[in-house]
Amino acid sequence: MGLLRDELLKSIWHAFTALDVDQSGKVSKSQLKVLSHNLCTVMKIPHDPVALEQHFKDDDEGPVSNQGYMPYLNRFILDKVRDNFDILEFNNVCWTLCFKKNINMSHLLISNDDAFKVWCIFNFLSEDRYPLVIITEEIEYFLRKLMEAMGGIWNQERFDDYKLTLNRKQQCLSAWELIELVGMGHFSKGMNRQTLSMGISEVFQELILDVLRQGYMMKKGHKRKNWTERWFVLGPNSMSYYVSEDLTDKKGEILLDRNCCVESLPDKEGKKCLFIVKCRDKSFEISASDKKRKQEWIQAIQTCIQLLRLGLPSPHLEARLRRRELRQKQQAEQGELEERMRLLQIANENKHRQLESMKKKLEEAAATATLEEQRRKQTQTDLQDRYRTDLEREKMVRQQMEEQVAQKSSELEQYLQRVRELEDMYHRLEDALEDERQARQDEETMRKLQTRLLEEESAKRAELEQIHLQQQRAISQTQAEKQELESERLAKEMALQAAMLQLESLEKERHGALEQYEEVRMKLEQAANKTKSWKDKVAKHEGLVRLIQPGDKGPQRMTNWGPAAFTDTELDLRKKSWQERKNHNQSAQ
Repeated sequence: MGLLRDELLKSIWHAFTALDVDQSGKVSKSQLKVLSHNLCTVMKIPHDPVALEQHFKDDDEGPVSNQGYMPYLNRFILDKVRDNFDILEFNNVCWTLCFKKNINMSHLLISNDDAFKVWCIFNFLSEDRYPLVIITEEIEYFLRKLMEAMGGIWNQERFDDYKLTLNRKQQCLSAWELIELVGMGHFSKGMNRQTLSMGISEVFQELILDVLRQGYMMKKGHKRKNWTERWFVLGPNSMSYYVSEDLTDKKGEILLDRNCCVESLPDKEGKKCLFIVKCRDKSFEISASDKKRKQEWIQAIQTCIQLLRLGLPSPHLEARLRRRELRQKQQAEQGELEERMRLLQIANENKHRQLESMKKKLEEAAATATLEEQRRKQTQTDLQDRYRTDLEREKMVRQQMEEQVAQKSSELEQYLQRVRELEDMYHRLEDALEDERQARQDEETMRKLQTRLLEEESAKRAELEQIHLQQQRAISQTQAEKQELESERLAKEMALQAAMLQLESLEKERHGALEQYEEVRMKLEQAANKTKSWKDKVAKHEGLVRLIQPGDKGPQRMTNWGPAAFTDTELDLRKKSWQERKNHNQSAQ
């Protein structure tokens, strides 16, 4: 009943929205009375206008909001719904209220009846949220089935181009946009109106009426035991048979339940391809046109009985629920992947900020090292200038000392020359004792003078050695300062190398984060590819489950003793098409 309530609410929403002319979300009470009366009439529920008056007794004059109407709708109408009414008649009432105000049928290739069928298909495939829309995947599912029903070839490239246009707009369609898309023939080019109408009718019967299979077969009567050709329509709970395929004259119905069974029968009474449907109180003998159709009917009936035994819904409803569950799971996985990607992006941004901070610190350290190097070079230059100045001063002092030494040497040379002259004199005055004594005294005097000069020379030498020692100490002090600056420079270079190593480590961590980000992106692509593969498998499975075959009857209608409802050429073409699809499915599996 929950699924039935959801489907009814979709049709009622269309009718309510059509009554909301100014799109304010409110409808007058008189219009709600008419809508409620029509709904109760078509769903065979006793209408209680007094309850509606009491529900809105405080708002007799003004409009009534949809929030105010929903409690009344749930309590007095939907809670009393049973499955004893015609759902198509209910949908037709809601369609009559809304289609003229939303779409112009004059420029479309489909009739009003075909548009109503597309509207019902939209309600079946639309999402359970309001305003009602149909998403891209369900649009593709519907168009694929429509092209298959028309016997056309699905053009995936054309739909991909249309999907790009759709994604730029809103990624979904309303009911009226879907009707216009089908009615304009954008995806049915080359098909005439009759083929398009037959395709829409076939998809409508499959999805909305739950027709699992239909076609002509021979049925044996219960009273006269004669064989009569009937048009059979297989649903989830029953198998109805009519005089012809226009479904106007219903001759009977085979009610299916979990206790029914279907079995193949041998040929008898001149009839071939026989099978029997055994129910609790009756059994029905049926003859198919050929063995292939016999096997297809038996499998379809067995599928219905198995679904009834398991308590499962119709295959199309179950497939729709599976697609929604798959989309929800995919959205959850995509949300989880997006969250993980967001966390990785945040971590990557944090790493990037740390790298930027470290880079700034390295730049500051490099700038500081550059300033220190410049300061060291300036200091070294100053020391070199000072040392050069000291060397020049020392050189000047040495030159002065050398000049003094040269002067003293010249004086000494003169002194020696005098000594030699005195010796000559001593030799000349040897003979004279007075002269010799005087010469001895002069010699003593000259010796004293020589001693004094030697002492002065020793003092000068000591002074020069003292100056040389001072010069050596100054040079040693300059070398110590140079070594200290060199050690500071080495320490700065070691700190810079450590910072560079830390930067390389952070770069490796960033590359690791990027590789992890790439792995997550690849997993996302694999998940998307896996989802697409599953969607293709689901579509293929649904195509295999679909048991409806186009029942186009040509002008040459024949009985079981002829080539069925097809000419020989059509029969060969359909047999060849069926064999190609079968081979393609086997190769895909």
